[in-house]
Amino acid sequence: MYPVIRLLKEQIKFRGQKLGLLETHVSHHRCWPWDLDPWMELNNGRTLTLFDLGRMPFSVRIGLAGALRENGWGMTVAGSSMRYRRRVRLLHRVEMHCRLLGWDHRFIYTEQIMWREGEALNHILVRLAATSAEGIVAPERLIAAMGHPGMSSPKLPRWVQAWIEADSERPWPPAPPPSTPPTG
Repeated sequence: MYPVIRLLKEQIKFRGQKLGLLETHVSHHRCWPWDLDPWMELNNGRTLTLFDLGRMPFSVRIGLAGALRENGWGMTVAGSSMRYRRRVRLLHRVEMHCRLLGWDHRFIYTEQIMWREGEALNHILVRLAATSAEGIVAPERLIAAMGHPGMSSPKLPRWVQAWIEADSERPWPPAPPPSTPPTG
């Protein structure tokens, strides 16, 4: 079940606190018993949900959510690359940083990092697409709707560009698995 109460808490906590387009949003989250996997650490899927909980108020603070609402657009995760590096255990409190890295002709790219006691725990690169009834909304149009007409994207870091290039080589749709002869 999606943690709606936690989402509302995050939205209320940062209500009215504007953030510049390229500034970093910082939030804090705790690993509760319902976030754990059988090994008593933060479940990998729940890690993605916690990153959602950090990205939602970030999107409000930079004006993204308002631009989507005003134009009747949606937002979807169009890809991600996740690194799990350190365990998050029961009741651990993490500090999450979320920032917009830039955009290309189709997508915007955000980076989020979970920190604990000065150590990076998890890191995710998220590719986002604004959507309308006609399809994907050009990022330049989205950025203009957020109050930054004519703004150019900062140069995306080389590791992000490499991920974009590598992902473009990935076949879509994927090939179906080979058929397996019946056993028996």
